[in-house]
Amino acid sequence: MSSYDKYQTPLSTRYASQEMMTIFSARERASTWRQLWVWLAEAEKELGLPIPDEAIEQMRANVVVSDKAFAVAREYEAKFRHDVMAHVHAFGEDAPAAAGHIHLGATSCYVTDNADLIFQKRALDLILPKLAKVIKNLQEFALKYKDMPTLGFTHYQPAQLITVGKRACQWIQELMMDLEDIETARDRLRFRGAQGTTGSQATFLELFKGDASKITQLNEILCKKAGFPSCYPISTQTYTRKVDLRVANAVCALGATAARICSDIRHLANLKEIEEPFEKTQIGSSAMAYKRNPMRSERITALGRKLARLPADFTATFETQWFERTLDDSAIRRMDIPEMFLLADSILLALDNVTNGLVVYPNVIRAHIDQELPFMATESILMKLSTHGISRQDAHEEIRVLSHQASDVVKQQGGKNDLLERIKRTEFFKPVWDEIDNLLDPKLFIGNCPKIVEDYCNGEVAEKLAKYKDALDKAETAQLSI
Repeated sequence: MSSYDKYQTPLSTRYASQEMMTIFSARERASTWRQLWVWLAEAEKELGLPIPDEAIEQMRANVVVSDKAFAVAREYEAKFRHDVMAHVHAFGEDAPAAAGHIHLGATSCYVTDNADLIFQKRALDLILPKLAKVIKNLQEFALKYKDMPTLGFTHYQPAQLITVGKRACQWIQELMMDLEDIETARDRLRFRGAQGTTGSQATFLELFKGDASKITQLNEILCKKAGFPSCYPISTQTYTRKVDLRVANAVCALGATAARICSDIRHLANLKEIEEPFEKTQIGSSAMAYKRNPMRSERITALGRKLARLPADFTATFETQWFERTLDDSAIRRMDIPEMFLLADSILLALDNVTNGLVVYPNVIRAHIDQELPFMATESILMKLSTHGISRQDAHEEIRVLSHQASDVVKQQGGKNDLLERIKRTEFFKPVWDEIDNLLDPKLFIGNCPKIVEDYCNGEVAEKLAKYKDALDKAETAQLSI
């Protein structure tokens, strides 16, 4: 049977990186179990248990699970209906001197839970530099366009001017929040270690003849080998599924951020102000050959929508665990944990590609500003009239009437905004006629935007990115093949 004859997730066939797929591959999972068994045997031997050197040597030599070993494990699982015990026996066939020592004192969650923690830590370490790269792209973009005026929008209606760079800083700030939350989730990860079937450590207490200090030493050794600072102080049969929920809340929030950013980009593409990269041979529509659809931003929005909603699964899995553990957490976690990280990885690859190649169209942006600038200039006209002794309320009414007339030209007749021309023809405004043209420089209306951009990008953002300097210096922009 060909791979084309069975379902494969598009996250692995189309979107995610090979590095992330490897972390959650079947071989990596089973091989990590074996590595955990090696570490356990090494630590137990170090603490005085009679495990032969030959046993440990054979285990070390067969950590990577071969295709043949997978076939053997499948046969055992069909017999035992237990995946961990199937791999215990398959490992024993590859390392016969160790067959009676593998998994000594452990429960299944010694390998399954500790492996999941290892995978999550590695996956977090993979996405953090990728997120930093996206922030770096937008930092450079924001500084480049810190002075370029553009329409602000509230209620998706034209509002006070900002700059193109200032809008990018809005995106950066939200991604910075994600970066900080994911860093915190990563730094708080601990190991489950060797805790026994219900977290009582009873089996290990028996193995070490009642010497509880050796259990403490055992877990210290295991944490050091696995690269964790310590174990969670309390475990049941599993580490608490609250850990998965904490990680998910941080990682999955990135999906919401990405979807929001790309929704902005899609709207800007509709306005023809900013576009994502578009390849020379890319086809936007099978029917409408002229189209330049923002398909990458649309893809990110879709993936972000999916990722942002995964915490509901992790919440339900956590809250429905009974006492020391129920197995209804198993099947869903096999899907949700890899899917969460494959989604985050896919989003960041695409977002890196988009943010590194954003195309800005200054003339279109200016044309849109010119349609609205006359309305925005009226506040300054009011202030200037007041210096000539004219009532602010009388001036407000005159401008209101002319504004509605100009708005009718734009909306009903499809013409351009002629408000300022009307003001120049109205005797009421004669005291400021000579000053009106000087009010039409858009940079007069962007407030403190350039400084806001410089202060933020060269301050807080630069400080955070310094932590990722080595990774960023080596990073290349993600190239998308689809």
